[in-house]
Amino acid sequence: MNKENHPVYDKNTLEFVTVAFEFCSWIEKSNDFDLFKFVNNATKILPLLYLKATLLPEVDDLDDESDAAQFITEETYDAIRNRIANLLGEHDTYLETFLPDMQFSDTPIAAFISENLADLYQDVGNFISLFRQGYEKTMLQALSECTENFRLYWGQSLLNALKALHAIRYNPDINFKEEE
Repeated sequence: MNKENHPVYDKNTLEFVTVAFEFCSWIEKSNDFDLFKFVNNATKILPLLYLKATLLPEVDDLDDESDAAQFITEETYDAIRNRIANLLGEHDTYLETFLPDMQFSDTPIAAFISENLADLYQDVGNFISLFRQGYEKTMLQALSECTENFRLYWGQSLLNALKALHAIRYNPDINFKEEE
């Protein structure tokens, strides 16, 4: 397959890689932000990441697909999740509405922005780490897995977190100056 028609070198793939890298860098620097700056940045980068993921090219099923290496360890995941949970404090929790069990539940189901963002970071971070290796086969496999995971899991998690972050960002009852 020539580079012209290869999904790894597609304009939309390269734009996704750029935004995904920015997202991971932003998450890794979350200690540098106060609540307002973190939420304000999140409400800008998450929609862009979602948009770029929807534009990724279709990747044919890979014949000898094996599980890709995982670079984001459980310790890194927990550190990211805890850092964001501490930053968001009482604003970390929101009511989950998209779980299949919710339709049969009499009690609300709590979810956490920090967990959504850590899950997103784990998948996108693994994608970026694989893509950076520069081997076409590995890059193609990473693209395939990331696209599939977006459709099945992290796309909805991103939107759930974004909805909760939007509610925080534009809540007139939250005085960010006092919070900081």
